[in-house]
Amino acid sequence: MGFQGAFRPERLLVAVLSAPDADQETLVAALGEGLGPVDFKRGAGVFGWSSYYEEEMGRGLVRTFYSFGRLVDPASLSSIKIWTNALEARFSSEGRRRHNLDPGLLSLSRLVLATTKNRAHRLPLRDGIYGELTLVYEKGGFQFLPWTYADWRSEKYRAILAELRSRLKEEL
Repeated sequence: MGFQGAFRPERLLVAVLSAPDADQETLVAALGEGLGPVDFKRGAGVFGWSSYYEEEMGRGLVRTFYSFGRLVDPASLSSIKIWTNALEARFSSEGRRRHNLDPGLLSLSRLVLATTKNRAHRLPLRDGIYGELTLVYEKGGFQFLPWTYADWRSEKYRAILAELRSRLKEEL
């Protein structure tokens, strides 16, 4: 029989997809106010993986990864997603988002992203928020799963996550 215990803290990250003319500085300040100081920022370039967001946000979207100075309890992921959804709404213009915020938790063994979309491979967390196991860390690197979106499969994203994982390993 196993024994119930506290979760090990994990690295919070937010993958931000922004319209090219969106106000990044004010968004980053708001993220810092709500989630703690930003201690990591990496641009991943123009988002060319899908046209899914173009109708709402336009073309030439840019992906940037942010991480924050404190580790978080994994049980807080749904609350963080609810907060980032509210932040997306706050930064919207004329009913259209300027930023899409994808919070996730990075542990030494996996990346879990929060989402509002229910699918067979996503587990309900609370209040309409699901957790998706997006990548697993095995054999010295992040491995993708059959449902992992193309951008998260990319070497560029996985290299950014590997850098964050190395920092997490040192912190733990």
